[in-house]
Amino acid sequence: MSNVVVLDNGGGLIKAGHGGERDPTVVVPNCLYRPLSSKKFLHPSPLSSITSEDLTSAAVRRPIDRGYLINPDLERDIWSHLFSSLLHVNPSTSSLLLTEPLFSLPSIQRSTDELVFEDFGFNSLFVADSPSLVHLYEASHRPDGLVSKAQCSLVVDCGFSFTHAAPVFQNFTLNYAVKRIDLGGKALTNYLKELVSYRAVNVMDETFIMDDVKEKLCFVSLDPERDLQMARKPGRQNLLRCTYVLPDGVSDTKGFVKDSEAAQRYLALTDGVSRRPVEARKEMDQTEAAEKSEDRRRIDLTKTEFDLTNERFLVPEMIFQPADLGMNEAGLAECIVRAVNSCHPYLHPVLYESIILTGGSTLFPRFAKRLEKDLRPLVPDDYHVKITTQEDPILGVWRGGSLLASSPDFESICVTKAEYEELGSARSRKRFFH
Repeated sequence: MSNVVVLDNGGGLIKAGHGGERDPTVVVPNCLYRPLSSKKFLHPSPLSSITSEDLTSAAVRRPIDRGYLINPDLERDIWSHLFSSLLHVNPSTSSLLLTEPLFSLPSIQRSTDELVFEDFGFNSLFVADSPSLVHLYEASHRPDGLVSKAQCSLVVDCGFSFTHAAPVFQNFTLNYAVKRIDLGGKALTNYLKELVSYRAVNVMDETFIMDDVKEKLCFVSLDPERDLQMARKPGRQNLLRCTYVLPDGVSDTKGFVKDSEAAQRYLALTDGVSRRPVEARKEMDQTEAAEKSEDRRRIDLTKTEFDLTNERFLVPEMIFQPADLGMNEAGLAECIVRAVNSCHPYLHPVLYESIILTGGSTLFPRFAKRLEKDLRPLVPDDYHVKITTQEDPILGVWRGGSLLASSPDFESICVTKAEYEELGSARSRKRFFH
C-alpha cells in the first residue's frame, strides 16, 4: 500500500485515499452536522452510510466557504477523524498530496501548511490544483486522444463553491487565463430552497434533503423559453410536474420522488427523437390512467410533499444565464471564451477541441449538450468544439492525484517537514509553481 495520502479537499465533499489506487477509500461531506436527535455535532460518515440517518433540519458547519478554508480548527477536527477512524493512516510516516483551490490567499496557505506539518506532522506535502490533476488523468486515460498528444486542455470545473474555466498546458494551469463564476452546487441548492419555500413549503433549513431533490430531479434545458411554456400547462398535460415527498421522521427518514417514472417522462420524450408524437401521446395517456388509479390507492394525508415544475431546469440555468437572476456574472459559455481568448492564439483551436467537464454540478442531464449549444455561436466557424465529460466528474480530480502520487519522482517534488521548518510556508511553497 502506498504511503502517500491523496486528499481532494472540496468544499462539499472530501475524497481521500491512498496514491496509486483507482478510487478513493472514503468520500465524506466536508462538514460537521447535528441532526435534531443529537445534542452535539457529529463527524461525517461515508456517503454510503449517511443516507440511513434522519437529517431533517440538521444544522451544518463547514470549514470551507466559497471554496476557501475559513475555519482551520473545524477542518482539523474533520481531518483528525478522517485519518484515524476512516483511513487508518499514521501522518508521521506518510506524505500528503492535497488539492487547493486556485488563487488561495497566502494567509490561507499558511494555515493549511500549519495543519499539515504542525498539527498532523506529515512527512512531506505536495499541493496541486484541480485542473492540472484532471488534465493529467485524462491525458493518461486516453493516450491516443488530443489532450495527450497536444498536452493542452481546457478544464471546466463546476464544483460545490464555484466554477472555473482553466486552460492547462503541459500539466500546468495557466493562472493568468483562468476565469471564474461565483456559482456552484451550494448556490444552486440555496436557489432551489428559495423557490420551493416561496411556492410550496418552507425548506430553508433542509440542506441535505434539498441536495437530494436537486440531484434527482433537476436537469439542464436545451430551450428554456419552450420549457417555460410547457411548465405552465395545467394538470396532467404538464410533463415537467413531479412530486417529492419529505421525510416524516417515523416510517420514512429520507425524502423520495413520488413517481420516478413520471419524473423521467419529459426527458424520455424530448431525448427519444426517433419516437413519433402519436406514440408518445398514447404512452402518456396510458401512464396518466395508471397514475390516477395508483394515486387513489396511495394518498396519505400524513405526508408533506411538494410539486416541482419549472424549478427543475431554472436551478441549473443559473450556471448558463446568471444575468437572468440579476447576478453580475458571465454565463459559462462566455466564461470559456474569455479564458481561451486570454491564451496565445495558437492554442485557441486546440482548447476548444479539448474541453473537459469535471465537478458534481456537471452531472445534470444534458449539461454538455447545452454548453455546446451556447458555445457554438461564440466560437469561430472554422474551429471544432468538442466537450468531454469525465467518466466520474466527482472523482476525476482525486484520480489524477492518485496517478501523480504513484509516479516514481513524486517524493522529489514534495516539500518535506524539515524544509518547511527551515524555510517557512511562503518560501517552501515556491516549489509548487503557484
